[in-house]
Amino acid sequence: MSRSEKLWVISYDISDNKRRRRVARQLEDVMTRVQFSVFEGRLSLRQTERLLEELRLVLSKSDSLRVYSIGAAGERHCRVVGSSPPIDSNSGYWLL
Repeated sequence: MSRSEKLWVISYDISDNKRRRRVARQLEDVMTRVQFSVFEGRLSLRQTERLLEELRLVLSKSDSLRVYSIGAAGERHCRVVGSSPPIDSNSGYWLL
């Protein structure tokens, strides 16, 4: 993980199907869906602010979007229980 990146968790509650699909697509482009309306991803503050600006253009006043940053200390205490995807360790991947 780059020193400028943090683990971010974004969740939403959007009642309109069209807006909800659009927000989900934008989040899926840069984050991992871990539950229906919850996404995790490693982003810099600049990337996160840019993403939030794009999402603000889609949201209405009745929608709710929650954004949490999890620092290194908090990340050490994160646990995944069940069949959910693991927290992205950003350790690199091999394609075979």
